[in-house]
Amino acid sequence: MKLAAGTVLFFLGFAQFSWGQTNGSAHLVSGDSSAPTPSPNSYVVFGASPQQEALVRAQIQIIQPAVLPLRVFFVPHWKYVDNTRIFHLHVPTGYTSAMFTHLPSRTVFIDADRYIEESLGYWLAHELGHLATSSPREDDAEKAAHEYRKRLKQPRIEAR
Repeated sequence: MKLAAGTVLFFLGFAQFSWGQTNGSAHLVSGDSSAPTPSPNSYVVFGASPQQEALVRAQIQIIQPAVLPLRVFFVPHWKYVDNTRIFHLHVPTGYTSAMFTHLPSRTVFIDADRYIEESLGYWLAHELGHLATSSPREDDAEKAAHEYRKRLKQPRIEAR
């Protein structure tokens, strides 16, 4: 009898624990459902101040790239360096990097401690060039970036 009562109490306790991990709906999730797919026309900016996010979004809107990133991360320098190591970023000798793109995830990482606002559009065009060409090659990214940089200059010319 003690064993049966102990077993019932155990399962009732387990059932209460598992109830806490639901959304309150008694309906089961079907096998057909999946996470919503991200829209090709949207992206998320993480870790940026409101001013940084507004600047990135304005630059990308002007550039009108063929392929948008899914995510743009502003990260502190120590995290940026760690990510370059994790993703095996190759920076040629004598050069420095303030942002890079991880192509498989369509993510742009920006070193929040080292980027310069005045050159953000210039370098962002290069990173978006990597996405547009789906290529890690710098020459390919620069070809696409050249077109994007022309678009960045157009509003300044029209404003005069």
